[in-house]
Amino acid sequence: MKALTYHGPGRRTWGEVPDPVVVDPEDAVVRVDAVTICGTDLHILKGDVPEVTDGRILGHEAVGTVVETGPGVRTIAVGDRVLVSCISACGRCGYCRQGAYGQCTGGGGWILGHLIDGTQAEYVRTPFADNSLHRLPDSVTDEAALLLADILPTSFEVGVRNGRVSPGDTVVIVGAGPIGLAAIITARLYSPGRIIAVDLADSRLDAAKRLGADEVLNAARADAAAIRALSPDGLGADVAIEAVGVPETFELCTRVVRPGGRVANVGVHGKPATLHLEELWIKNLTITTGLVDTNTTPLLLDMLAAGRLGTADLVTNRFGLDEMPDAYDVFADAGNNGALKVALFRT
Repeated sequence: MKALTYHGPGRRTWGEVPDPVVVDPEDAVVRVDAVTICGTDLHILKGDVPEVTDGRILGHEAVGTVVETGPGVRTIAVGDRVLVSCISACGRCGYCRQGAYGQCTGGGGWILGHLIDGTQAEYVRTPFADNSLHRLPDSVTDEAALLLADILPTSFEVGVRNGRVSPGDTVVIVGAGPIGLAAIITARLYSPGRIIAVDLADSRLDAAKRLGADEVLNAARADAAAIRALSPDGLGADVAIEAVGVPETFELCTRVVRPGGRVANVGVHGKPATLHLEELWIKNLTITTGLVDTNTTPLLLDMLAAGRLGTADLVTNRFGLDEMPDAYDVFADAGNNGALKVALFRT
């Protein structure tokens, strides 16, 4: 089969690799019918995730059809159309029993495209199939379901819920890429008073406005004081969600929240960020970090099937699966070409 493999910082190849096979009794092999590229994949290609080794197949988001199951799989069957979650869950360890699947100590967590071969391929082996695959209703398209593999649960759990967004809150979202836009969509479920999106690309700010942001600011033309001034009393945001993963955006988030506010970091950071405790110690801030657990995926899937999540504008570019290198080039240059989420389909 063909797959996208990593060969060190800045080096990737789309080419032939061996087909995956069932290794453990709880495995399933899934034919990839639709797949996408994540900002985390770009971080890997920059060398920000050193655990990813040479030859690893990248990708951790897909929709597909089950073609083989191990003898220990009970609830997933050959022929099922499924969502491949970015998180694998053993279902037995202490963290999994609490629903904290991202911290699984039984061989799961974020492993696809990280510690084991991932989804940017024609087929993928998925461990712990009963707990890590989600059967899809016919009413949900492959393209819509792709958004539930990572960006929607990540933004919802690590951004909106960790940030404790509440009715009437002023919410600042720094970064209007796919994660930031998904944070806008899911923050609106809690009826905040105002959502402010900050980004360097006007095309992404336009998308933020379409998806529900009340105010948008270009970071090149707005400092922390200008962002704070958009809150009703000028003291700053109740919640700031960091959705980029660079030191400057994290530090900006800590400067735009009011005393007693919350900073929810979602971005994947490859470099140290300065925590200015000399300024922050007196402000009663709460700062959270996190890896998505995907325990809200069934809820979000139900909402998507019911038409309660406005995700139609998130996918902007579509490719055939064998156009993977072109899709990477487009996604990596999103600041210039306006791309948001890219989707690739089996043809």
